[in-house]
Amino acid sequence: MDLLVAALGQGALYAPMALGVFIAFRILNTPDLTIDGSFVFGMTTCAFVAISGHPYLALAAGVAAGALAGSVTGFLQTKLKINPILSGILTMTGLYTVNYVVLGGQSNLYLQKMAANELGIEVPVSSATVYKLLAFGETREVSDLVLTAVAVAVAVAGLAVFFKTRPGIAIRATGDNEEMVRSSSINADGTRITGIMIANALVGLSGALVCQQQRYADLGSGSGMLVVGLASVIIGQAFFGRRGVTVGLVSAVLGSLFYRVILQLAYQVDMPTYAVKLLSAFIVTVALVLPLAKDHAALRLRKRSARIARGGGRP
Repeated sequence: MDLLVAALGQGALYAPMALGVFIAFRILNTPDLTIDGSFVFGMTTCAFVAISGHPYLALAAGVAAGALAGSVTGFLQTKLKINPILSGILTMTGLYTVNYVVLGGQSNLYLQKMAANELGIEVPVSSATVYKLLAFGETREVSDLVLTAVAVAVAVAGLAVFFKTRPGIAIRATGDNEEMVRSSSINADGTRITGIMIANALVGLSGALVCQQQRYADLGSGSGMLVVGLASVIIGQAFFGRRGVTVGLVSAVLGSLFYRVILQLAYQVDMPTYAVKLLSAFIVTVALVLPLAKDHAALRLRKRSARIARGGGRP
């Protein structure tokens, strides 16, 4: 049970990132590679603000940082007409330097500050976090899971409502058929930039939540985050299919949870840490093959049923 709670807690922390990947890759139909950079940008910005003594504002700062990164990528795509993949790479590359500066020229930063104790000696003191301020119960893991789940549920509900509004429908239409959107006198560039900003804002939120939960920010935390997000989205859609935006949002969250459960089970077989990336690639491959296998099996079943109906096969 403890392992399950830990896995679900990690899955919930990365669920907003999965939502961002879903919006970029599925709704906008845009391969946005900014994810790795905006995740760390949300994390480092959150750490900087949290150390200043504002844990709630730190979460908002992480969201704003992700949105800012997304706006740069969207600008490169729409205004400078740079290839979407290259736009994301350029932004992600530039964010490495930005994140290094935010961390004060170091590779990691703990959520603590120096304060004088009773003897007047400067000692490190842990900064307040949302998880620390709102903690309840006897088990930290359960408390963190519940708090993160509430944040994710609010995000999913807000996105589900937003994508049924006029601006949300315009973003969905831009991903489906951008030329039709332009012919309808809708600012397709604006909707695309907005969509990419929302996607990366969610990624930044995920980075901020991870930062406050683990109580430090690390410059290398974004490595492989895009693969994790894609794995979550693909696993979710392998079970739910492509039915609609609301179902897609929920499936991305559940895919993130299931992905972390799989990793947690893999850790129990004494798997070396350097094999995690290989396992992630394997999980994505299996998730991609599953829908194709299901379609192939359904096609064979239909052909067999057709032969039986014509009397050319045995029941």
